Amino acid sequence: MQPCKATHQKNCQWLFYPEYYPFICDWKKGVPPTGAAEIIPNEPDTVNTVGGNFSEYIILFVPYSVTASLISANTMEGKMFDVQFITHFTDTITYLDSVRIALEGGCRWIQLRMKGCSDAEVEPIAVKALDMCRTQGAVFIIDDRVELVRRLGADGVHLGKLDMPVADARRYLGKGFRIGGTANTFEDIVHHYEGGANYIGCGPFRFTTTKEKLAPVLGLEGYARLLGSMREASINLPVIGIGGVTAEDIPDLKASGLSGIALSGSILRAQDPVAEMKRVMQLTK
Repeated sequence: MQPCKATHQKNCQWLFYPEYYPFICDWKKGVPPTGAAEIIPNEPDTVNTVGGNFSEYIILFVPYSVTASLISANTMEGKMFDVQFITHFTDTITYLDSVRIALEGGCRWIQLRMKGCSDAEVEPIAVKALDMCRTQGAVFIIDDRVELVRRLGADGVHLGKLDMPVADARRYLGKGFRIGGTANTFEDIVHHYEGGANYIGCGPFRFTTTKEKLAPVLGLEGYARLLGSMREASINLPVIGIGGVTAEDIPDLKASGLSGIALSGSILRAQDPVAEMKRVMQLTK
């Protein structure tokens, strides 16, 4: 069994392989993702430590049945705070320009979102964006268009509340794709969790002009309430804060227990968008 790709970084990477969820871990300077250290000796049949030992690094292929708890525990320990950039456009910036800006600024998780555009308009942009992300080692997901994700071999899809249900997308795509679902209520979260989502895009944090038909604003109190309900229900999924997020919000959002943020407009409206993306990435370390 070989990984789809391997990058020598000290933090765990989100990589995908059918039936297994690969982690790259810094083996010498710290343990693998929380829980993996216990799984290896106690249940050797559940983890494949194949793919080789890259000096200080080792690849763990973990079955999807155990990855949700690993990812959640790893996040709760403060070992990762993800940043997803959602593409948008302005009078002077195209969708592909926005991808380039995010990648140059250090973001390694891109969502191509082109609401209101036809599949014929989206596909050529998606092909180019996917190539740009592959070159930079970035995760590339597409908003809504499940069939296009599978056809192009993108890393996953993000589904809004009016898009295909997560459960249907999981049946169509299988286990080798990352699926995120938009949530505004605890009921939304439960629905996505039961459907097989890998993460929750939860918001809006505050009012934003980049999305129509905005759901009720959550704020920090809303996130605290929802995360508390998830803990009580033993729902272990990364939750990404979305909607009007800016660099100034990052300290409070990190402290709230969220697993990361998604942002768009605050980057593209900045005087120097690449520098602003770099600032965001630095603040989330």
